[in-house]
Amino acid sequence: MLFEKASLAYTGTLANFIRESMHGDKTYFNRNFHIEPTNVCVFSCAFCSYSRLYAHREEGWELSQDQMLEMVRKYDGKPVTEVHIVGGVHPKMNLYFFTELLQKIKVHRPDLHIKGFTAVELDYMFRKAKLSVVEGMQLLHDSGLDSLPGGGAEIFDPEIRSQICDDKVDADGWLNIHRQAHLLGMHSNATMLYGHIENYGHRIDHMQRLRTLQDETGGFNTFIPLKFRNKGNDMHHVQESTVIEDMKLYAVSRIFMDNFPHIKAYWPMLGRQSAQLSLSFGVNDLDGTIDDSTKIYSMAGSEEQHPSLTTTELVSLIKQVKREPVERDTLYREIKNYKNMDLAEMSTNIFYN
Repeated sequence: MLFEKASLAYTGTLANFIRESMHGDKTYFNRNFHIEPTNVCVFSCAFCSYSRLYAHREEGWELSQDQMLEMVRKYDGKPVTEVHIVGGVHPKMNLYFFTELLQKIKVHRPDLHIKGFTAVELDYMFRKAKLSVVEGMQLLHDSGLDSLPGGGAEIFDPEIRSQICDDKVDADGWLNIHRQAHLLGMHSNATMLYGHIENYGHRIDHMQRLRTLQDETGGFNTFIPLKFRNKGNDMHHVQESTVIEDMKLYAVSRIFMDNFPHIKAYWPMLGRQSAQLSLSFGVNDLDGTIDDSTKIYSMAGSEEQHPSLTTTELVSLIKQVKREPVERDTLYREIKNYKNMDLAEMSTNIFYN
């Protein structure tokens, strides 16, 4: 009803009321960086501009453990709190390759929170290793994996899934991997890829399945709507959603996802101005500083071709729209409130730049 009949102003007002009831003006971000081990992938999702099939792996990249550890070392002495590890599904980067990587990262920097691997990557790893989801999740958790990102969910409806990502894990498989992570005490995020061939009913079905699992486990931190981008993929003929449609989706998400504490707008995907606008439509989190360490959306034609913001720039972005910037860790524990920080003073401090 809200999608079809309500005005943008009405849904936005409702969503903002809920957002401010839950969080006031607080807008969260963290200091993080991404490692993308490879864009070589055994799957061929129609919407993906990022991956390269294994048969054409020379067109992509494959990072060694040493190369990835060097990326971690680059942040030695810097106040990042999270490394986000996601990439393509590479047949030779198996479960034991990644457990070894996790262990090495934890030895080097034990305090760094490792958020890694979509349910799509995990499903493939576990099947290849002939382990159950329970066994595989336990092994990764014991090796240093702290939480899961929300990628790979796309749209849960099987008819839509068969058209855009037919060969990867289905909705039940995705949900079960997150369920098992939650049962181990791990938290995770959830995404939804919108603005392609799905309809409003498919969106509501997707969100309803997430709400049901959240009622069961309480393990999700945040819901992240992800906008379909049409550059360089097999769905380039599908028109992208408008900013008005984007904001309405964020608003409906905040209203409907009542048991999710946070709604995130991923600024490298939306662009900075739209991300600012979303803070009036139910969003209370803008992800993190990123530091130009992700290519997933830049390769799909997003506004942010080199996604990087210093802490000062991110704080300024939030303050410009009269919100309260709060640095958090991955689990939304507050690290620092920047409400009363002077931007000019921050800009001269290397700690924030």
